[in-house]
Amino acid sequence: MRSMMKALIVICACAMFVVGCSGNGGAKPSESNAGSNGTATQTPAKETDKPAGEKVELSFYYPVAVGGPITEVIENMAKDFMAENPDITVKPVYTGSYADTMVKAQAAIQGKTPPDLAVLLSTELFTLLDMDAIEPLDELIAVDGGDEYLKDFYPAFLANGQTDGKTWSIPFQRSTIVLFYNKEMFKAAGLDPEKAPATWEELADYAKKLTKDGQWGLEIPSTGFLYWMFQTFALQSGDNIMTQDGKKVFFDTPENVQSMQFWRDLAAVHKAMPEGAIEWGTVPSDFIEGKTAMMYHTTGNLTNVKNNAKFDFGVAMLPKNKQYGTPTGGGNFYMFKGISEAKKQAAWKFIKFMTESERIAQWSIDTGYVAPRISAYETDKMKSYVQEFPAALVARDQLQYASAELSTHNNGKVSKIFSDAIQSVLTGSSDSATALKKAQEEADKALAPFNK
Repeated sequence: MRSMMKALIVICACAMFVVGCSGNGGAKPSESNAGSNGTATQTPAKETDKPAGEKVELSFYYPVAVGGPITEVIENMAKDFMAENPDITVKPVYTGSYADTMVKAQAAIQGKTPPDLAVLLSTELFTLLDMDAIEPLDELIAVDGGDEYLKDFYPAFLANGQTDGKTWSIPFQRSTIVLFYNKEMFKAAGLDPEKAPATWEELADYAKKLTKDGQWGLEIPSTGFLYWMFQTFALQSGDNIMTQDGKKVFFDTPENVQSMQFWRDLAAVHKAMPEGAIEWGTVPSDFIEGKTAMMYHTTGNLTNVKNNAKFDFGVAMLPKNKQYGTPTGGGNFYMFKGISEAKKQAAWKFIKFMTESERIAQWSIDTGYVAPRISAYETDKMKSYVQEFPAALVARDQLQYASAELSTHNNGKVSKIFSDAIQSVLTGSSDSATALKKAQEEADKALAPFNK
C-alpha cells in the first residue's frame, strides 16, 4: 500500500510540474454560452492568454429597432467573421428592442453573467459606467492606429461614446433623424416634388396642404423615443439639452418651451398631424401605405422604405428654425468587464471586423443606417450606391449639424421624466411651460447625487 501511495504522489507531482510549465498555468479562459432561453450564461473569467489552438466563444447581444431583415444581416456578418477566424465562435443573441436589450444586459451584469460584447444605445454610456460594467477600449485602439483610427469615425458619432478622455464604445448602427416625403402627394397638392420644406414655417404650411381625408400631412412618432424627436426641435432653436459629462440637463429653457409648443401645434392648431400618441413602429408603415405624406424618422428605415414604397419618395435634412440640427442616434459596440484576455482580443477583432470600411459600407446599404466611418464613403460600392440612390447621403451630410443624443447619469430615469413631460403636452394634459418646468425639477433631483 505504501509503495502504491508513493507512486501516486510521484505521478501527481509530475502532472503538476507539466501543467505548471505550460504557457498559461493550466487555466482556461472563461467560456460563455447562450442558453435555451436566449440568455447568456458565463463561468467566472480569469485574465489568461489563450493557449495556442484553443477556441474562444463570444456571446453577443444585439437589438433591432427598424424594419427590414436586420437579424439575417447580423447573422450573416457573424458567419463571415467565423469563416475568416475559425478559432473564434460568435453567438449572436437577438435581444429585442434597444430597451429590451439594455434590460437583459443589466440583468446579466447583476447576475455576474454578462455577455462578452453587445450593441446598445450609445446613450447608455453613463449607466454602464455607473454599474462598472464595461471596459475602456483605448489600449486596444492604440494597437490599431490610436488617434488615426478614431479620426476615421465621424466626430458626432464618437461624442456619445467618449468621456473623461477615454473611449468606451465604437459606433456601429448609427443614425440621424431625417424627413421622408412622398413626391407623388407633393405633386397632387401643387408642391414642388424636388423641394422639401426647409423651415418650420414651411413644414407647417406643407403639412396643412397635404392633409385631406384619409391622409395626414405629417407624422412624428411620439412613443419609444420622444426625447430624441424633441431634441431635433431643441437643437434647431438653441443649445443641446444636457452637458457632455451627463450631470446636468436644460429642459425648461425659453427655446425649449417654444420648441415643445411648435410640435404640439402641428396637431392641435394646424390639424396636420394626428392628435395624441403616434406609435414609433407604425409611422414607417403609414408612410409606405400612403397614410401620411411626410414623416420624421430614423435614417435606419431608409432601406425599408426604399424596398417597400410603391411611389417616388424623397429624403431631406430636417427643417430648421434658427439653425439646422439633429441628434445622432443608434447603437455602439460595448465590451464587458470580467472577460478573459483571450476574449478581449477576440471581441476587439470582431468589433474591428464589423466596422471595417468595406463591411460597414455594405451594412449601410443593406439597412439604411449611416456608415459611421468616413472611409466607408470612399469605397467603390458606396460610391456606386449613392450615385444611383443619392438619398443615402442625406443623413451623412446632416452630420455637420448633428449633436450628441441625450445621455446622462441615471439615464433611464432622466429620459423617462422628460419623455413623460413631452407626452403630457402632446396629449393635451399639460401646457409646455408647466410640463418642462416640472421635468427640469425632477431631473435635477435625479442627478443631484452626481453633482456633489
